[in-house]
Amino acid sequence: MYLKRLELQGFKSFADKTTLEFMPGIVAVIGPNGSGKSNISDAVRWVLGEQSMKSLRGSKSEDIIFAGTLTRKSLGFAEASIVIDNKKGKLPIEYEEVVVTRRIYRNGESGYYINKTACRLKDILELFMDTGIGRDRILYYWARENR
Repeated sequence: MYLKRLELQGFKSFADKTTLEFMPGIVAVIGPNGSGKSNISDAVRWVLGEQSMKSLRGSKSEDIIFAGTLTRKSLGFAEASIVIDNKKGKLPIEYEEVVVTRRIYRNGESGYYINKTACRLKDILELFMDTGIGRDRILYYWARENR
């Protein structure tokens, strides 16, 4: 089991649909200050159920939705998905690839999804319960498994 992909759209600085592929081995994210490096780990934490906006470096839930720039309008929603390779069956679900998604709209409506099926945060927490993975541990676990 490993973190295979991160898909973002409208999440903080990622206005356009962005896909980050993670391959076995060492992955480094580099870039200048303010380019969105920390937003990558924030997105993973958010998908896995982080509720504290302070932990995500914001003050209210709408702070994670792309706010716009001088040349670009703000967006009405944010979405992030983590794609887990589950070929070894460590997650208690009958899929070789598991996609966990969280979405929020400016009007406050939000939702969690497992493989595009609406679910509760509790379902996501239970999915990862016996794996040792949580919002604080998935990046560490991925790095350890793919040395």
